Amino acid sequence: MIKTEIIIHHDQQRVKLDFAYDSNISNKIKQIEGAAWSKTHRAWHIPCNQKSIDQLKVHFPDLVLPELFKKEESIPPEPVSPVKANETVVKNNRNSITIEVIGRKILLKLPKNESDIKFINTLKYSRWDGRMFCWEIPNYPGNLDLIKDYFNDRIDGMVIHESYDINVNSETRTIGNKGLIIIKTRTGRLKLIFGFDNALRLLIKSYPYHSWDAQNKWWTIPFSEKYVNEIQLLAHERGLNFSYEEELPGSAGIKRMTAFDIPNYRECPQEMILKLKEIRYSDNTIKIYKSSFEEFINYYHKFDINKIDETQIISFLRYLVIERKVSTSYQNQVINAIKFYYEKVLGGQRKFYFIDRPKKERALPTVLNDQEVISLFKHVENIKHKCILMLAYSAGLRLGEIVRLKLVDFDRERMQIRVVQSKGKKDRYAKLSTRFLAVLDAYTAKYRPKEYVFEGAKGEDYSPSSIQNIIKAVSQKAGIQKRTTMHTLRHTFATHSLENGVDLRYIQSMMGHENSKTTEIYTHITTKGFDQIKSPLDNLDF
Repeated sequence: MIKTEIIIHHDQQRVKLDFAYDSNISNKIKQIEGAAWSKTHRAWHIPCNQKSIDQLKVHFPDLVLPELFKKEESIPPEPVSPVKANETVVKNNRNSITIEVIGRKILLKLPKNESDIKFINTLKYSRWDGRMFCWEIPNYPGNLDLIKDYFNDRIDGMVIHESYDINVNSETRTIGNKGLIIIKTRTGRLKLIFGFDNALRLLIKSYPYHSWDAQNKWWTIPFSEKYVNEIQLLAHERGLNFSYEEELPGSAGIKRMTAFDIPNYRECPQEMILKLKEIRYSDNTIKIYKSSFEEFINYYHKFDINKIDETQIISFLRYLVIERKVSTSYQNQVINAIKFYYEKVLGGQRKFYFIDRPKKERALPTVLNDQEVISLFKHVENIKHKCILMLAYSAGLRLGEIVRLKLVDFDRERMQIRVVQSKGKKDRYAKLSTRFLAVLDAYTAKYRPKEYVFEGAKGEDYSPSSIQNIIKAVSQKAGIQKRTTMHTLRHTFATHSLENGVDLRYIQSMMGHENSKTTEIYTHITTKGFDQIKSPLDNLDF
């Protein structure tokens, strides 16, 4: 169903066409002369004239059109009030100067003029908004008066909103000048909605992975109870009305199609798997590429793989987001697999194209405290399971590194663990814990592994999924409320090491991080150590 609405876009009257994504509808709209897509309105729109409306009716005869375009309308239009007439002139005059005050922001639209721009730049924290084609100025006390005094009779219109509406959890909320809403999203981030407040803005920008959403006009940061408390404290000091809530759970997407849903289910082409092995991709990466590409080619199971075009690929990616509701990481995996096949396997037999990638939402890692780690180990009854969990926490190893670890990789003299060909095909050394050795000896005496430290019941490779099930069951038994995985123990190792005074460079080396910024994230998680920092002033004798 298409909803129509009269809008002003780039100072022109247009008809906005709002509808749920449908490639057939989009293709028909594209045939209308002057049709265009607006990033600002996130919708298609067409010229506001009778010719375009007639073309629209041809493609969508049952469409309900705005009152303005109903030919049978015989009632004369209502007289336009002076205020409304002034607003209409303002919107259609590119040389006009208009002011709109929304919460703690002043939006100023004016024609380009060097002297005017110099004045605006004298107002602290003013900036140009390229999306809205206007200047954004903080509504500090006195700023509005300075603007009115400077532009004086050149101002063609001014609107002051004491509050503004925004959609939160599928309902419209009114945000006042003193309002602050924090929403914890399902992806583990905090969404902050408020009028302009520079102190709050600077605090947000001090957090890692902060992001400004220019389209929706809100900030997002990773979730942390520490961040919530700091923001709430500042809001109290600034006299803001603080509100905290959690995003409502979204509807689950449709399930992935399997071999039982599609006749003649197609496997990943053998030449793609051979190419992946030739370039020496890891077994795990090959498995991911294979699975991702199979979903793609079976979505178009009636088409020749080599004849699937760009439009179909983009349509499939939209299907993943809108209907399957996959994560951004899975969406990126699918893009990588598709690009690999058409660029590497086909070897340039066709011109490739650019695919927009989703922006990854970064969240802070979950970390257990000391008591939660102790409780976890106390509730492990099986010595083999205990050895696995203790190894992950004591050395910060990845799950894949644990299952590939061999007995010869332990160096008891130097108290090191050699990690061979890990992520990025790099070797490194991790710390061997003295307390862990006692558990390791008890485990090996009972199970007597031959080559690999952890083996299955029949000597085969130990299943990573089995280990994840172990820590899931043990954490539930221990009463740990946090979502705990094997990677949680790796994050906990790094954070606790930092809190115990280990230099960040050593932690980076033991974790196998290529970039130091990856390791620095743990400095934003730790809550200890600040009481031990001594001011240089205290060392002076005078």
